[in-house]
Amino acid sequence: MEGHLVQLHDGNEQLLTANAVRYFHEGLKRGDGIVAIATPERREAFAQHLTAAGADPEKAVRMGMLLFLDTEETLAQFMVDGQPHWGLFESTVGATIREVRADSTGLRVFGDMAGLLWKASQFSAAIRLEQLWNKLLRSIGFHLFCAYPIDIFGKEFQMTTVDALLCAHTHLLPTGRDADLERCISRAMDETLGPKAEGLKVLIKANYRPAWAALPRSEAVILWLRNNLPNYADEILERARQHYQESQAGDSRALENTGAG
Repeated sequence: MEGHLVQLHDGNEQLLTANAVRYFHEGLKRGDGIVAIATPERREAFAQHLTAAGADPEKAVRMGMLLFLDTEETLAQFMVDGQPHWGLFESTVGATIREVRADSTGLRVFGDMAGLLWKASQFSAAIRLEQLWNKLLRSIGFHLFCAYPIDIFGKEFQMTTVDALLCAHTHLLPTGRDADLERCISRAMDETLGPKAEGLKVLIKANYRPAWAALPRSEAVILWLRNNLPNYADEILERARQHYQESQAGDSRALENTGAG
């Protein structure tokens, strides 16, 4: 995973942790330095899962290849009057990243600072922070993974709300298994729209993907539904959510049964 990535997780810490740890572990195997700016709970989860994956995070920290920073403490270093300040951001976060980058073959950064601002409804500050990250990316060269507490089935996930957020990133990571999500959305459309669903599915297939962002198919379809079927989108996506949760619960039970056997 490369570029400026974003994960929408809606409190699904298991998904976020799995993707972030895979991102870290791949980097460590390549000799990349890692900077993880995260809440205490996430830092602890990352360390535990890195160990389970076969990495040695304590050794990586001692060698200067892995640096954990606190989200709120780091944010406080460059926020001025509720907005990120470029000069302070450059002299704090930028200086730290340059130091780690100088001692490694590459650099991977994880940050949930913008997500924390978003959760506090400081939307303009979150987007401003992404712009500062992109400026730093152009000047230094590294990979960045951001996390936002956004529910893709909820009303917050629509173009008027997330357009600037998505435009600030190169890739949106899937919120779940794309085929499963797509199946659940398709089933919900059938239940809500009846015979009209098939014709709309053909139309969606031809027009669902925006030209300006690399989105998984299911997330792109959800944005299409919000934008083009506002009178039906809530019902379709609430049904889709229920079906997806049921499918995930079924998968978990199947894994438990397999392990028990």
